[in-house]
Amino acid sequence: MTYDKVLLDHGSGGKISHSMFSELILPLFNNPELAKQDDGATLTMGEGKLAFSTDSYVVEPIFFPGGNIGDLAVNGTVNDIAMCGAIPQYISVGLIIEEGLPTADLKIILESMAAAAKKAGVKIVTGDTKVVPRGKADKIFINTSGIGVIPTGVNVSGSNARPGDKIIVSGTIADHGITVLSTREGLKFDSDIQTDSAPLNKMVQSIVDSPYEVHVLRDPTRGGLGTTLNEIAVQSRVGMTIFESSLPIKGAVRGTCELLGFDPLYIANEGKLIAFVPEKDAQHVLEIIQQDEFGKDAVILGEVTDKEPGRVFLETLIGGSRIVDMLTGEQLPRIC
Repeated sequence: MTYDKVLLDHGSGGKISHSMFSELILPLFNNPELAKQDDGATLTMGEGKLAFSTDSYVVEPIFFPGGNIGDLAVNGTVNDIAMCGAIPQYISVGLIIEEGLPTADLKIILESMAAAAKKAGVKIVTGDTKVVPRGKADKIFINTSGIGVIPTGVNVSGSNARPGDKIIVSGTIADHGITVLSTREGLKFDSDIQTDSAPLNKMVQSIVDSPYEVHVLRDPTRGGLGTTLNEIAVQSRVGMTIFESSLPIKGAVRGTCELLGFDPLYIANEGKLIAFVPEKDAQHVLEIIQQDEFGKDAVILGEVTDKEPGRVFLETLIGGSRIVDMLTGEQLPRIC
């Protein structure tokens, strides 16, 4: 690895995270399932296929408008399984708790996890609890893993994008990251900003159950929409063009980003997906997404091209074009 020590940047989901994965992790654990670099692993078990995923949550603060670390953890793993085209079914929960955490806070977190699992239609079936001395963690860290069944005939992957595909985003971007940042820093705004954390598995099931084709599903979490699009462009060896005029961003979120100097393309989302769909099916899939409770603000954001493979371009409001690169560094640490 290029760096002598691990930096916060290595957890950003951006360029430095990818370098650690490609230079250190993948060579040691290399196998076809891991090398695909999708949100979850697609595993063949007998005559069927399963999706398996794991994630750890260290968000600070642990409570924020619209949610907390508990429902965030459940929704995040549900969504990673769903982005494989799978139906999530079972989740494990690992808790690392700092000595001194109020039991009232722990109860709220666990209750929110139970409610999130019920809403998503999954069961929490196993887990583990560890308590570490005061000062050796920050209140609570949570690991969740999940498994789900991939229906016969479903094949979605970050490597499946094709020239001509339309790119759909299921709603406004950057809501979660700005919510956590504003809570952390004690910022107050005239309008309410809250996390978009939500389970997307029912939306995905409606898409894959339809007669329409979908090539890629991905939830743009760490590193935001811009980084996720770059990941897919590299996996699929295609180019992409997105349109600034189509970017769905709430006014309060846009204003906060402008005030603080952040680019909403690189801010984390926890309840949005992007779908790559052949042009002939794009409007139909868009309408399916818009009918879901979490997809009312969905739009067609851009398209896949055969130009400049591995690169993403943004057509600006004034008619120019700029490269949207993968996130460099860590914009907002501990956002999920």
